Amino acid sequence: MKQILQDLNKGGTLVAEAPAPSLKAGTVISETRCSLISAGTERMLVDFGRASYLEKARQQPEKVKMVLEKMATDGIAATVDAVRSKLGEPLPLGYSNVGVVTSVGSGIEDIRPGDRIVSNGPHADLVRVGRHLCARIPDAVTDEQAAFTVVASIGLQGIRLAVPTLGETFVVIGAGLIGLLTVQLLRAQGCRVLAVDLDDEKLTLARQFGAEICNPTVDDPVRAGLRASDGRGVDGVLITASSRSSDPVTQAARMCRQRGRIVLVGVTGLELNRADFYEKELSFQVSCSYGPGRYDSDYEEKGLDYPYGLVRWTEQRNFEAVLAMLAEGRLDVSPLISHRFPFEQAAEAYRTLTEARSALGLLLEYDPGTVGQRAVTTVSLTSSPSFPADLPVVGFIGAGNYASRVLIPAFREAGARFSSLVTSGGVNSVIHGKTSGFATASTDVERLLNDSATNVVVVATRHDSHAELVTRALSAGKHVFVEKPLALTIDQLADIESVWNAGLENGEPRQLMVGFNRRFAPHVQTMRRLLGEQGAPRTLVCTVNAGELPGGHWTRDPRVGGGRLVGEGCHFIDLMRHLAGAPIAGVTAQGGDGDNVVVTLKFENGSIGTLHYITNGHPRYPKERIDVFSNGRILSLDNFRKLHVFGWSGISGQKLWRQDKGQKACAAAFMRAVQQGGEAPIPVQELFEVSRATLEAARQVQLG
Repeated sequence: MKQILQDLNKGGTLVAEAPAPSLKAGTVISETRCSLISAGTERMLVDFGRASYLEKARQQPEKVKMVLEKMATDGIAATVDAVRSKLGEPLPLGYSNVGVVTSVGSGIEDIRPGDRIVSNGPHADLVRVGRHLCARIPDAVTDEQAAFTVVASIGLQGIRLAVPTLGETFVVIGAGLIGLLTVQLLRAQGCRVLAVDLDDEKLTLARQFGAEICNPTVDDPVRAGLRASDGRGVDGVLITASSRSSDPVTQAARMCRQRGRIVLVGVTGLELNRADFYEKELSFQVSCSYGPGRYDSDYEEKGLDYPYGLVRWTEQRNFEAVLAMLAEGRLDVSPLISHRFPFEQAAEAYRTLTEARSALGLLLEYDPGTVGQRAVTTVSLTSSPSFPADLPVVGFIGAGNYASRVLIPAFREAGARFSSLVTSGGVNSVIHGKTSGFATASTDVERLLNDSATNVVVVATRHDSHAELVTRALSAGKHVFVEKPLALTIDQLADIESVWNAGLENGEPRQLMVGFNRRFAPHVQTMRRLLGEQGAPRTLVCTVNAGELPGGHWTRDPRVGGGRLVGEGCHFIDLMRHLAGAPIAGVTAQGGDGDNVVVTLKFENGSIGTLHYITNGHPRYPKERIDVFSNGRILSLDNFRKLHVFGWSGISGQKLWRQDKGQKACAAAFMRAVQQGGEAPIPVQELFEVSRATLEAARQVQLG
């Protein structure tokens, strides 16, 4: 398939060839017929991509603060790499898509192949969306009309927050695409509407839709608002403009009546004058996209709907309301169509978007005769890939942030020859596959597992899929490197052990490795060497200043991420196991508020270790600190940059210019073991031991 991407680093807009997305439970896949370029949002993204680094920083001051905090803890070099990597990832464009359903995932019964749907899918031949991010299109609504549904829902949600009533006077500041749709929706509510914009052509359309108009270069918007309300002040203002200035908010406050309502739908400056709001007791609210459910993973990804009687209007129900308005002829979008382009001419469409500032509705049209031909699950990234017989050939499943920024580069530096990069959506496999030298990009896991040329599989997906993919890859005779955790349940761990043992009985020499990279960090290697000079028991204290995550983050979901102790805490249980140098003899764990956990380990050699996993600390404090006390001596590792040594002669410490958590050394050790055979970098039974200890700690925390 083909999909439009925006380069946030250099500003270019490109059409990428990618494998078709794979069907997942609770989703549908549709062949696109028409999609709408959102003039405001997408122009802003294109402009951001073309801006200099300094200008990008000025536009996102909150991100600058995060960068400075990361510099303080992780160092300048690591931070610069992270920023460059983030900007180097092209962004899919588009969220107003009309298509015909080709396949339906399990759990969906009210949509069938052949249905026409509108969704927030991107500009692509084929899109995969969740059930609550799409709606069936009535027969009376054309594809072109339906393409405006999602954009109109943004305005509709702002209106719902403003709660207009029949006969009230409202102002719409910003007569762009969303603004003009909002004007019509307010008029349908029986409201008197004043439209404010700097573009006379857009104001002409607003007047055609029944609004009074005001151009701030000719007339004062506040005075115009007072005139429109017979001097009483308007009942409410919806700001649909995109501006860095705070003037729209100031003008809105000054034209409102006492206890008027202001809703920000667009993007503006927010330097507010307290007196403007205080004296009139104005209400100010920011509208979130197309309605309740947006950015809620339970709603959008897991398909859990809000009760109809309690949340009447969700994002999907807003889609349906707009479609009903279109079907009844009460919403007219045909005057808003300013340009039409074949999908293949997307680059020209975006040139028009940036050069013709008065452009409104730019439609991309897809040829139904060719879309189906592009539904391939694997695309070639190199013309003639060759894999030397004496070198490991590695296939990756997953290309998220950690895989693309850390794991793939580490394996490449370790000498890996890459076969296929597999992702469920397809686009990331192309983006990162091309830059990293993969032969193919794919959404077909089975094809990779059956590929005879690939002898190593790296699993870097979400945690709930690790155990299944590991067992499938081992059963296929592959060496396996899996990002932590190895499994989310004892039963899953038992399945992996069973498959592993069956392989041993069959005489299949395979390597199994979990990405416990911290034991390979250079400072940890020094600590292990120094501790090895004495046989005394050790007391280990790991303090992890992990920071908070949003409540809906997938890693906190026990079914998907396993929770933070299983998903990340296992790193430090393994690290203490490594530094203690003896098997784990006992585990106790207690949980506090949120994700705060304390885990205590006893080891067979008399050592003890304590993990303090903390989420309510300060971001400028080092994220990870490891202290080891033994035989009157102390080792203290600060965030994998500084090692302080007390009690050993000839060494007082070590310092690195950049943080090194051992990711490269971990991948290199695994690759050597694959190529040369022999012992695993981490004994497999030790991997199982650490996994069991982690799951036991999580069980104790859950039981309280």
